[in-house]
Parts: sequence; C-alpha cells; structure tokens
Amino acid sequence: MSDIEEIEVRGGQGQVLDPETYRDSIGTMEQSGKRKWVFPRKPKGKYTNYRNIVSYLLLIIYFSLPFIKINGNPLLMFNVIDREFFIFGQPFYPQDFFILTLGAIASLIFIIVFTIAFGRIFCGWICPQTIFMESIFRKIEYLIEGDRNKQMKLDRQEWNSEKIWKRSLKWSIYIIISLIITHFMFMYIVGYEEVFKIVSEGPFAHPTNFIVMILLTAAFYFVFAWFREQVCTLVCPYGRLQGVLIDKDTINVFYDFKRGENRAKWRKGEDRKAAGKGDCIDCHQCVVVCPTGIDIRDGQQLECINCTACIDACDEVMEKVGLPKGLIRYASENEIEKEIPFKFTGRMKGFSIFLFLLVGFLGYLLYSRGEMEAKFIKPAGSTFFVKEGKIINTYNYTFLNKTNDKKIVTIKVIAPAHGEITYSASSKISVDRDKISKGTINISFPENEMKLSKQNITIGVYDMKGKLIDSYQTYFEGPFKLQF
Repeated sequence: MSDIEEIEVRGGQGQVLDPETYRDSIGTMEQSGKRKWVFPRKPKGKYTNYRNIVSYLLLIIYFSLPFIKINGNPLLMFNVIDREFFIFGQPFYPQDFFILTLGAIASLIFIIVFTIAFGRIFCGWICPQTIFMESIFRKIEYLIEGDRNKQMKLDRQEWNSEKIWKRSLKWSIYIIISLIITHFMFMYIVGYEEVFKIVSEGPFAHPTNFIVMILLTAAFYFVFAWFREQVCTLVCPYGRLQGVLIDKDTINVFYDFKRGENRAKWRKGEDRKAAGKGDCIDCHQCVVVCPTGIDIRDGQQLECINCTACIDACDEVMEKVGLPKGLIRYASENEIEKEIPFKFTGRMKGFSIFLFLLVGFLGYLLYSRGEMEAKFIKPAGSTFFVKEGKIINTYNYTFLNKTNDKKIVTIKVIAPAHGEITYSASSKISVDRDKISKGTINISFPENEMKLSKQNITIGVYDMKGKLIDSYQTYFEGPFKLQF
C-alpha cells in the first residue's frame, strides 16, 4: 500500500481514501495554496425548503427586534459604549456582568451539548454567516448571474459588457445590503432612535460613527462577496472544535458507504447488486451542490457545515433512478457502520445535567436580582464633626433603579439603632426607572453611643410600603477614644 493511497475495507467493500486530497488539505484550496472558487449549484428539496423557512424566520427576527420595546425599554440592546444592556426589556448594568457571563457560559455549554448530540446543525441552520450568505447574497447571485454553469461561464469569459453589467449590479446590491445589515447591527448597540438621528444629521456631525459604519460595511461586503466559505474553513474555530466534541454516536450528515460502495455509473436496467456495485452512481451532484466544495463521500470533514444540500441532491438522483433515498442522510457513524441506533450517551447526559443546573442557577440570580442598588460613600477628605452632643458624618449616596417602575424611597440606619439621618433635600427620594439618583445625607449618633473611632454601620433603603429593598454597610468615624 502506497503512502498516498490508503485502502480501508469496510463491510466487505473497499473504499479508496486519499489523504493528500482531503485529509491534509482544504476543499476550497489547491495544493499550491491558490484559492479554488466554489460555484455551488442552486439546491432544492425537502431540507432546503425547511432551511429556507428557518432562515426567513431568523431574518425577520433580526430586522424586527431593534424596534420592539417592553415597558419603554429595548427588547435587546448591548450598548458597550454607555454600558447599558437590555435583555427582554430588563436593564442590566456592569454590576450585573457576572449574570451576563453566566448566561454566555450557559449558551456555550448548550452549543457543546448540541454539537455532541447533533453535530454542526448550528452552522448549517442558525449561524448568521450561513443565513446571510445562503439566504440573501447567494440568492441575489443566482438571480443575476444564474445557476452554477452560467456563473462558471461568466467567470471564464472576458470582461465584456455582459460581465461588467452583471458584476457591477451584483456588487452594488451587495454594498447596499451590507450597509443595511451594518445599520441594523448598530441598532442593537445604541438603539434605532439614535441610528436614525445619526443618519439624519449626516456624517459631518458624527464623523467617528460614520467611519465605523463604513469600515463594518466594508467588512461585511468583503466576507460575503469574496471571503465566503473561507470564514467557516479558515477563521471560525467551531469547525476545529467539532473534532474534539463529536464521536461515533453524534448525528451528522453522513454518506452510507456500506450501501453506496462500490460506486459506479448508472446503467438503465442493470442489476447493480449482482454486478457488485453500490447505490452511488458517481454523479457528483452531492459535490457540485456543496457550498464549501467538499465531497461528503470522503467522510466527515471540518468544511462540512451540515447544510443538507447534499442530502437533497442525492435524494433527487435516487428518486430519478428508482433507488431508495437516504444514501446521504442524518445519521451517526455507529448507525452506518454497526447499525446501532442513536442513543443519549453518558457524556451527553453529564453535559446536559451541568447545563440544567447552570440555567437553574442563572434563573435564580435573575429572579433574586435586587430592585435597586444603593451605595453610601464618604466624600474624599471628609471627616466627622461634633454638634450639640452628636457626632455627624457626611455620605454621598447613589441609587440605581433596576426596575421598569419609578421608585420613591426613604433611608434609615439599621444598625446601630440610634442613628439619625438629615437629608440635604426631601426625605423622600424619587428614582426614575432605569435611572441613577445621587445626593448627600448626614448621619449622626449621640457621642455616648460611639464606642470606637471607626465603627461599622448598616444603612437601609425602604420603599413607601416600608419594605427593605437594599442595604449597604459602611463605616462611621468619631473621635479617638482610649480603651481600658
């Protein structure tokens, strides 16, 4: 057996595996390193229809969410610049960052569990790169330049009037769509009102925003007009990660080599089984329809995003020649090799239990998150003063209302119990929803109550019904006393 060609006998059939062509290389790149441009045939079939429905729903969600508000708050907004975050209309602040971090960890574990069980379905069905590429940019390309053969012919021909017109039209539409996608992405950061304001006031009023908008538009255009599937094969780490996560029980898009080999061209009326031929008629339709340019019959590859285009293409051919569908299908490696049905493995169960526990803890944190966050800080350089037998300290307070309702609160000293509060304004402090209120108070204690020069005190914040909604522990300063 040579180093270049490896024969692996499976189920009594010989399958030729050539590691030089797909194990040690990328399907979209020549051995010399030159880019191999992919011209996939327009897919059609059951799974393509399902995927189109999912894509359109996700696109509707993407373009509509910025305009949806709950109690006057955006449904979803991540304003990193002003440190304002809204999830399902609920405000989150840097103080709540640990909750968002746990949410991100839970999402990551969910992807891991889903990948262990069902492979890269996320990539083929939900990933924004795939959604935008296949459901918007690729469809425009089909509409303007035609299907695979017409695109290849156009690519080979000289730059005549037809090619210049079609390419210019396609690229112009790509730029407009990239600009629209960028504007909507900005709406998730600063809100649609601010984006409309920036657009109406023009680039000279907001030069920084304008430059960032142009750069992101150029990035989107570059990705979807030229870089394309290279994002999945060269940039995105998920393709490499799947090699660690998946095993022989993972559901993936697989070619049934036991049924398909030995592959041979179709001959009408031939008894393929008697001739020692498999069901694969070597039509290469599964290859020409692949958006990443691979041959699924070579086995599982990092370029495969589980888009199911090859399943639809193969089923269409099988139906035409009168052979059973499912030569390429969703299956596990064990299901094909050993005919073992899918089962929920111990590894899947372990990750799932951890995920449910994490989600439960996250839900508890969201439920128990305080209505208000209060802080009482002594001004820098300030000290106590004594007046009419009382020791007085000054504090700056900061109240952050985390609810969607206006709050009217009062302040009391919880411990020690004899503290009195003098307000710089009204004793009832109003804090608007999702706002911060600041002010100053004085806290006094009788001299005979203070046993230490620096003593811990606890200050409580109460609503108008007398309910304690937050407390804060700080220190109270007094004159130095000798202890005997």
